[in-house]
Amino acid sequence: MTPPDIHRTIDAVWKIESPRLIGGLARIVRDVGLAEDLAQDALVAALEQWPESGIPDNPGAWLMGTAKHRAIDLIRRNVRLGQKHATLAREMELQQEDTTPAVEPDEVRDDLLRLIFTACHPVLPTEARVALTLRLLGGLTTEEIARAFLVPVPTMYQRITRAKRTLSAANVPFEVPSGPELAPRLSSVLEVIYLIFNEGYAATAGDDWVRPELCADALRLGRVLAGLAPDEPEVHGLVALMEIQASRARARVGPSGEPILLLDQDRSRWDHLLIRRGLAALERAEQLGGALGPYALQAAIAACHARARTADATDWEGIAALYDALAQLMPSPIVELNRAVALSMAFGPAAGLELVDTLLAEPALARYHLLPSVRGDFLFKLGRLDEARAEFLRAASMTQNAREQKLLLDRAACAGSASSSE
Repeated sequence: MTPPDIHRTIDAVWKIESPRLIGGLARIVRDVGLAEDLAQDALVAALEQWPESGIPDNPGAWLMGTAKHRAIDLIRRNVRLGQKHATLAREMELQQEDTTPAVEPDEVRDDLLRLIFTACHPVLPTEARVALTLRLLGGLTTEEIARAFLVPVPTMYQRITRAKRTLSAANVPFEVPSGPELAPRLSSVLEVIYLIFNEGYAATAGDDWVRPELCADALRLGRVLAGLAPDEPEVHGLVALMEIQASRARARVGPSGEPILLLDQDRSRWDHLLIRRGLAALERAEQLGGALGPYALQAAIAACHARARTADATDWEGIAALYDALAQLMPSPIVELNRAVALSMAFGPAAGLELVDTLLAEPALARYHLLPSVRGDFLFKLGRLDEARAEFLRAASMTQNAREQKLLLDRAACAGSASSSE
């Protein structure tokens, strides 16, 4: 195997093993930041040694053994450490007698669950939770995360470093919460995973409308979480939602990278394997009594689109009813905006416009480009072309995504041409 092949293999091993490695180390040293540093040291050792010695039969165990050796060395050298740390060092030395210990599946499961809940702890701001989750559980480098979210690498490095320090300073326990603490913490975890997915599904800025690698990372994290928490209906609801939305990926972008909106997509290009997986996950959520959870409701809406062979066959009245339920469960201006689209498709653009006009004064939507975009669409369908053009231009001025901006400018030009030809 050539050195480039070895390095590609090490990279693949790292992507698979790093969450388990960091989780196992964090359980031992009780510090996520230190656990990641130890894991990185093991990776450096692999990059130095494996090209000469070859890939070990059990690379995960090799990395864990190397990281534990490094941890023991650090503890021994730190003369300021007290008796508690000395005891920890002795315990780790005993574990090191077998460098390739058998790891129980339940232990790996618990370590990964703890790592997910720690990385997504509410003590961190949302953007830090997203970055740390991708770093610890997605196996992404700081450079990759910075590129994905279009921020400078030093900014992302500081964000991740501050997040680890915050967790350490707050003495956040490396554990899965229980009782009344579980629901809000699980909600935070799901929010982070879906934020990652959404940034990939419809990028907020940059030259590309979609970033498939972020969707793939989020979907992988969701599937892992569903395997770790099989009895949590909202986990399956989120997986269902992401599977079905991801199924449209190939149809959402044209040959030149231009966006293709849902009703204009070639549905034969949708990935029907992902749709089947999504529908199965939705059924699982419903069987667990979670049909009315926020992610399950959104997945049910996505399922209505997935089941329609053509855009005209879409059950818009059913979608509008699902949005009614979602609005009652988690009222928000964005849910209302989506409900307005469903109402317009089910009962005509005037019905949608009536609801949208009640949202014009919402502070949360003041710089949200989809509000004027949706309003422009309703006005265009109602023949109010000059007003539609103005709304499309306003939406184009708000978005930071180049592809979406061009789409909105094209729609403004179309409205202007139609108006001048009347």
